[in-house]
Amino acid sequence: MLWWLLALSVLVGWLLWRSIQQGGGQQSEDDSRLLQQDTADEHQQELRLLRAELAELRSGVIGVGQRVLELEAQLQHQQQQLAEQADQLQAVQLIEPESKIYSRAMKMVQLGADLEEIMRECELPRAEAELLFNLHQQKS
Repeated sequence: MLWWLLALSVLVGWLLWRSIQQGGGQQSEDDSRLLQQDTADEHQQELRLLRAELAELRSGVIGVGQRVLELEAQLQHQQQQLAEQADQLQAVQLIEPESKIYSRAMKMVQLGADLEEIMRECELPRAEAELLFNLHQQKS
């Protein structure tokens, strides 16, 4: 009978040990599921943050793009105005090439050039050179 008692206690011990092992395995699986859920939640939160940052960057890029388009339009307008002014200047220079000569002659008189030098450099007739010389010499 002692033998049966010993065998029975070994069997109960083994069954108890087995149930603990299986219960611990279940708890380990539960822990693993909880850990996976926590990790998934963390990934979802990080994904939401990244999406928000991406949306912010997109709006910034759109703003910069609009500003670039505005600046390009301004630049094109200014280039057009510059081309128009260059055409007007060229037209004025073609219409009045003599005014350039007279301006140069006046400047030479102001700088102290003599009558002969003005006639030679500006290719003016003596009468015109004398007139400019007398007019602008008095102002100086």
